[in-house]
Amino acid sequence: MDHDQAEARLTIFQGMQRVLQADRLSVLRYLQNHDELHPQGSTPAPWVFDDATGLRLDLNWRAELAEHAAAASPGPAANSPSSAGVDSRNATRSRAVGRPKLGVVSREVTLLPRHWEWLGRQPGGASAALRRLIEDARNAHAAQDARRAATEATYRFMQEMAGDQPGFEEACRALFASKESAFQLQTQGWPDDIQAYLHQLSRPVWAG
Repeated sequence: MDHDQAEARLTIFQGMQRVLQADRLSVLRYLQNHDELHPQGSTPAPWVFDDATGLRLDLNWRAELAEHAAAASPGPAANSPSSAGVDSRNATRSRAVGRPKLGVVSREVTLLPRHWEWLGRQPGGASAALRRLIEDARNAHAAQDARRAATEATYRFMQEMAGDQPGFEEACRALFASKESAFQLQTQGWPDDIQAYLHQLSRPVWAG
């Protein structure tokens, strides 16, 4: 399980009730306990949502917990002198490729000749110039990007959990029009936990 997955914040709903909001590992353990205590589906199935994207996730807790356990318990060969030497050489070779301190990834970029000519004249060359341009664009549009991502996340969750709620279509229109008062008006009669999570997801939409 990679670091990003372990740190991701997830939310579990059972029916219209929010039962847990935690990191991925805690969510996996909750799913394990639920399945072991309710093998016949005697309670509503837990639905897991990604707090960053609003997407509903289909998690395989057995596979992921097994992977986590294996990663936490390295085999005895990992501590042997010979394997340590191999690991050290492999690490050295890995560090020699690219610029790992920057996390640089090499991919193809297609540009017109005049673009390459301009980039070649910039301090540090084409790669450094492209990185500066991208960072400048990210900083300039950070607020707009955050609002768009929050709008999409809120809408995804609404589709999954509130599609049959009264005022759904009107709430969607208010969301995409960034009309907070209208959105709150249309969702005020929805289940409390649904409203609370929508408020969390949509907060950046109304910022600024």
